[in-house]
Amino acid sequence: MNIFVLMKRTFDTEEKISISNGRIEEDGAEFIINPYDEYAIEEAIRVRDEHGGEVTVVTVGEEDAEKQIRTALAMGADKAALIDVEDDLDDYDEFSAAAILAEYLKDKEPDLILAGNVAIDGGSGQVGPRVADILDIPYVTTITKLEIEGETVKIVRDVEGDSEIIETSLPLLVTAQQGLNDPRYPSLPGIMKAKKKPLEELELDDLDLDEDDVEPKTKTVKIFLPPEKEAGRILEGELEDQVKELAGLLSKVI
Repeated sequence: MNIFVLMKRTFDTEEKISISNGRIEEDGAEFIINPYDEYAIEEAIRVRDEHGGEVTVVTVGEEDAEKQIRTALAMGADKAALIDVEDDLDDYDEFSAAAILAEYLKDKEPDLILAGNVAIDGGSGQVGPRVADILDIPYVTTITKLEIEGETVKIVRDVEGDSEIIETSLPLLVTAQQGLNDPRYPSLPGIMKAKKKPLEELELDDLDLDEDDVEPKTKTVKIFLPPEKEAGRILEGELEDQVKELAGLLSKVI
């Protein structure tokens, strides 16, 4: 089975993030594999182990993403591709990323493509469905269970606190939701093997794409951190007085 995972390098939102002149300061920031993409990588490895084939991880970004790619290879992926757009694009969005990924995948004859449901830095959840649309294959989002029997695929997907069961067929793109699996940690042997696994490095020219073909359709107007939370207040006095004061405070909020 020919399996691909769309992976993104993201800021670690558990660490401190600094903003200067409307842009996130990358110096000193921590980067990780987008957590939802870890579910996709884990599921891809499990599908390969059950049905055979190989897993290829694909990333659009800069050469700094190699660290996260090697982590995915250490988890158990077979090979990877890094499409470096640093020299070609000042900025790119979901449209750009999807167009680039689809161009890479169009002649690879994928049976199954997995991606994270959303990226924690942007949260749009657009790239996976856009890639499927360009490739003209079915897609199912926010999946929490995946079973493949021949060409038939049975899926459970999360729908706002409930579940929906879907039956479809390969080729297929799915996006992984929390609860699909428990991603493994790279083992020491896996880390050593990852250093020797194939990593294909490409640029837009290698895909016969021009900058105009993938020019972003959106513009980031402003990036800012949420306001710091103010300290809470403890209401004192008689209960009746506390209720009146609380009602007054809530009326100002509403």
